[in-house]
Amino acid sequence: MAPLNPVSLVLERVHTWSVESQLGARRNAMVASTALAARRAEREDVARYLDALEPRDQVLRVAVGARR
Repeated sequence: MAPLNPVSLVLERVHTWSVESQLGARRNAMVASTALAARRAEREDVARYLDALEPRDQVLRVAVGARR
């Protein structure tokens, strides 16, 4: 059982906070990394699709603009 010394209680809380903070930061980094990887994969899929279009389709898509 830990002593009830106020200094040791504060030190224990500081240690616990630093560990919890590090774990939270690591979780946030993994979530962000996963989201970025998914967005990159989607962007690459779209780029491959656009590259595979017939040249005529590419020209028509670029030539058609917004009407005023």
